[in-house]
Amino acid sequence: MPADRSIAFRLILVITLSGTLIFSAVLGYNYYRSRLVLQNELQHNAENLAMSSVNRVETVLTSVTKVTEGVSRSLESGRYSHEELLTLLRATVRDNAEIFGACAAFEPLSAKARPYGPYYYKQNGQLVYDPEVSFQYLLQDWYQISRELGKTEWTEPYYGDNGASTLMATCSTPFYEISGGTRRLKGIVASDVSLDWLTEMVASIKVLKTGYAFLLSRNGTIVTHPSKEMIMNETIFSLAEARNDQGLRTLGRKMIQGKSDFIPYTDINGRKSWLYYAPIPSVGWTLAVVFPEAELLAQVKKLSLTDAAMGLTGILLLALAVVFIARSITTPLQALAGATAAIARGDFEVELPAVRSNDEVGTLTTAFQVMKSSLKEYISRLTETTAAKERIESELNIAHDIQMGLLPKTFPPFPGRHEFDLFALMEPAKEVGGDFYDFFLVDDRHLCFVIADVSGKGVPAALFMAMSMTLIKATARQGFPPDEILARVNNELSRDNDTCMFVTTFCGVLDTETGELVYANGGHNLPLQVKSGNRVSWLPKSGGLMVGAMEGISYRRERLLLEPGDRLFLYTDGVTEAMNVEEEIFSDQRLERCLSAVQGSGIRESVDGIMAYIRSFSGAAPQSDDITLMMIQYNATRDSRR
Repeated sequence: MPADRSIAFRLILVITLSGTLIFSAVLGYNYYRSRLVLQNELQHNAENLAMSSVNRVETVLTSVTKVTEGVSRSLESGRYSHEELLTLLRATVRDNAEIFGACAAFEPLSAKARPYGPYYYKQNGQLVYDPEVSFQYLLQDWYQISRELGKTEWTEPYYGDNGASTLMATCSTPFYEISGGTRRLKGIVASDVSLDWLTEMVASIKVLKTGYAFLLSRNGTIVTHPSKEMIMNETIFSLAEARNDQGLRTLGRKMIQGKSDFIPYTDINGRKSWLYYAPIPSVGWTLAVVFPEAELLAQVKKLSLTDAAMGLTGILLLALAVVFIARSITTPLQALAGATAAIARGDFEVELPAVRSNDEVGTLTTAFQVMKSSLKEYISRLTETTAAKERIESELNIAHDIQMGLLPKTFPPFPGRHEFDLFALMEPAKEVGGDFYDFFLVDDRHLCFVIADVSGKGVPAALFMAMSMTLIKATARQGFPPDEILARVNNELSRDNDTCMFVTTFCGVLDTETGELVYANGGHNLPLQVKSGNRVSWLPKSGGLMVGAMEGISYRRERLLLEPGDRLFLYTDGVTEAMNVEEEIFSDQRLERCLSAVQGSGIRESVDGIMAYIRSFSGAAPQSDDITLMMIQYNATRDSRR
């Protein structure tokens, strides 16, 4: 479902489709169950209809069979004269409405004997006698079959040859005589039955509007059928052959075998139907009843169409109800969405929709009202805070510029002095930092230099740094040695030091003529000496405490003689404690290797190279502490010393 559709559209679509699917499933199942119930009921009714018709036919044919067998037994048990025989036959035809004609055909005693078979039949309401010479009964099926089988038999239906053109069937049964202990065939008693009544009875079987019944003989010949041209002219097998219908051929075999069933059937007109067939036991014929499927299911389809119309109406009403409910939900939501869009653009004066209910939409609207008020207040405070932050950042930038202005940045610092070279840089972790360096000539012969690291960071450290730097420079210019400088500055800084801040400091004074370095260390990282020949060594520890920690501390004075070409590298702990993303520190060992690697370069390139090493090592990790580097190279020759 497209995500950009409205909630109302999706709600209507989902509920309508769901209702349609559910209704379709129920309607389909109802149609299937109705058809199944109808089919079972139809089979029961078809069986009752067919069997009632079979029983009616069976009753007539059984009575004819019994009358014929009764005449046969009479002829076996007594001797009848010609007149008596005629009287018996005439009474048989007269007293039995179902019998069209009756005959007693005697078996000739010799080949030359004249056939004797008196025959009475009905014609125009009168009994007519036909002498034995009027037909050759010895060649008739009814005579030959009973004679050979020695039992009562019915012939296949046929058209009579007595001028009546009546569809008939004959029941024949033999009668015998015993002579000299031998049982000999005496003749055949035959009763002709007109099948007009049977045709009318079968034709009277009405099934719905176009359903019908038909009758097959035991050989599959069509005896009765709505299509007159098929009667006695077609068999079920000839129809199967003409239609190349193997199913119809199989059905014909089952019919002549005396079976019964209820099956789907396609009639000669190609209409889908249901067929029930059952045998007539006394003659071996089959009665079949055809039920057109379209007419059977018409009521089911009509009911289904009615259900479908009602369901469609229900779905439309449901859709209208969903539209109404969806609109009642989405209309305030749309209004709320418009108001929130205005809020998103910064319009906090926009009016939110009025709360008209206590449902989820009302709760949401109330929540947005609270949110609008909170956002308005928050934005107001944020604006004030941002302005204050920008003001502080501006002041910090000014402080940074002032702090950096305190540090000497001109290199080389003393262009006319070639007996030494010096370069330094500082990179604060924040706008302002606590590291600092300084250098200045105390007199024409002595260079004083300082590197220091104030505890903490930011503005407090910067202020403490400025104060420390000023005190150190003022004290050093009075000509005091480094240990005295640190002691005096320590006493000044520790006095009234409520913040308990301190500064690690390395202070040295270089005699530019002799190369003698006098220094004192107030808890600072040990500098490294790089001698000619690329030998790197650490200055020995002096054990001095941080400056400003407490009053009355003394510091040890140390001495070092620099040879021409020797370098002194000073730094703060931001160098060795720099970390990378794996939280590894740069370490003293890496610093020592870096000094060895940059030894062949000038002091400015060497310091920049060390800084590049540190940045490459740290990578994307943020800088956590100020970084300050200073390198001094002594250049005077030994001949210049005094």
